[in-house]
Amino acid sequence: MAARLKKKAIKKLDVTTFSTYLGLVVLGWLMIFSVGFHENQSSFFQTSAGKQAIWIGISFFTFIVISLIDWKFWRAFAYPIYAASLVLLAAVLVFGVTIKGATSWFSLGGFSFQPSEIAKFGTCLAMASFLSAYNTDLKDSHSQLIAFGIFLLPAGLILLQPDAGSALVFFSFFILLYREGLSPTYYIIGAFVTVVLLTGLVFGPWYILLVLILLSMFIMAFNFNGHKRPWLGGAAAFIVTAGVMTYEGYLNEVLIASSVTFVAFTFYLWRKKRSRYAGLLYTAILSGGLLAYVSNYAFHNVLKPHQQERIKVWLQPGECDPRGSLYNVLQSQMAIGSGGIKGKGFLKGTMTKLNYVPEQSTDFIFCTIGEEHGFIGTFGIVGLFLLLLYRITVIAERQRNNFARNYAYGVAGIFFIHFFINIGMTMGLMPIIGIPLPFLSKGGSSLLGFTLMIAVLLKLDHNRYAV
Repeated sequence: MAARLKKKAIKKLDVTTFSTYLGLVVLGWLMIFSVGFHENQSSFFQTSAGKQAIWIGISFFTFIVISLIDWKFWRAFAYPIYAASLVLLAAVLVFGVTIKGATSWFSLGGFSFQPSEIAKFGTCLAMASFLSAYNTDLKDSHSQLIAFGIFLLPAGLILLQPDAGSALVFFSFFILLYREGLSPTYYIIGAFVTVVLLTGLVFGPWYILLVLILLSMFIMAFNFNGHKRPWLGGAAAFIVTAGVMTYEGYLNEVLIASSVTFVAFTFYLWRKKRSRYAGLLYTAILSGGLLAYVSNYAFHNVLKPHQQERIKVWLQPGECDPRGSLYNVLQSQMAIGSGGIKGKGFLKGTMTKLNYVPEQSTDFIFCTIGEEHGFIGTFGIVGLFLLLLYRITVIAERQRNNFARNYAYGVAGIFFIHFFINIGMTMGLMPIIGIPLPFLSKGGSSLLGFTLMIAVLLKLDHNRYAV
C-alpha cells in the first residue's frame, strides 16, 4: 500500500503551480497583443505579440524537454550550468550589442537574447547545490564567503554591462540564506546600511548623524535596571526639543548640544557600569555618519545627471520635472488610475493605444492591465503572483532532499523581487530600474529563464519521494 502511494505521488504534478504559470503566460501574451494591436507590420510574427508567441512556443517545448530529463541531472550539472552562465555573461561584454545604454544582449536573426536571465537560473542551481552539501555550514565564515561569492560574481559581471536592475535581483538569495540559517546580524546591518544610504541622499549627512545620536540616547535610557521612566522621559523631551530647534534652523547648535549630551550620558552610564551598548552605539553613529556622507557625496559628484534624476523621481518626486524625468511615472500612475474598478475593456485602453507610457509592453506592462481591466484586473494579477509564491514555498517545505528545498526558495526569492519591484515602480513606490514582470512582460529570454525555473522546480517536486 505504501509503495503504491509513493508511486502515485511520484507521478503527480503540482497542478495549481502549473496552472498559475500557464495562466500568467497567456494573460501576458494578451496584454502584449493589446499594447501592439496597432502595429503596422506585414507579418504577424514581426509584431511584438508574434515574436512573443514564438518564445512561448520555445518555452513550452523547453518545459516538455525538462519533464523528460532525470531529476538528478540538475544537481549533478548545477555547477557546469552555473559556469556556462558566467561564460555567457563575460562573452556578452565583448560580443554583445548595446541596447539603451547596456551591453546585455546577444542578437541573431532579428532575435535578442539576454544571458543574465539564464544566469539567474544557473545561480539558483549552484546555490542549492552548495548549500545542500554535507560540509556547508553557514555559521562558518568560509561557507558564508563562498555562498556570497556564488551570487555576487554574476551580479558583478552584470553591473559591468551596466544593468543595475538585473544585478539587484541576485540579492534575493539572502532570502534563501536566511531560511538556511544565516545569522540575522547580516540582515540588521544590511537594513541599517540601506536606510542610512537612502536617507543620506534626501536629508544630508548632518541630519542623519543627529538622528543617530538622538536614537542612541533613547536606546541608552533602557540600560537602567530601575528608574527607567525618568531617563526615558528626559530623553524623549530632549529629542522633541532638538527636533523643534532643528526645524527652526538651528541644526549646528542642536548637533553640538546632542553630541555633548550623549558623551556625558554614556560617561555617566560607564561610571555606573551600565554601558553595555555604548561601544556598539558609538560605532553605529560614526559609521552611519560616514555612510551618509559618502552617499551624499557620490550622489552629487559621482553619479551622472540622468542617474541622479532616477533617484530623485523615487525619493524626491516634488523636485522633478513632470514633463521630463517624472513623465514616465506620472503617465504610469494615470494609466493605472484611469481604469477605475472594472477598466476600459480589452483593446480599449486610450493611453495604451496612444503610447503615452514608454516601454509599456516590457517594464510597464502592469499599466496596461490597470487601464484595460481596472482594479479587478490588477487585483487578480497580484493574487495570481501571491498564489504562485505561496505554492512555491509549499513545494519547498515538503521536499525530502535539501537540494530541492534550497532551489525552490531560490526561485521564490527571484520571483518575489521581480514582482515587488516591477509593480512598485509602475506606481512610483520603487525606483525605475528596468526589470520585467515575470511571464507578463515582453521578452523571450526572460520568459525562457522563468520557465526553466518553474519547470525544474516542478520536476524536482514531481520526484520528491524518489530520494
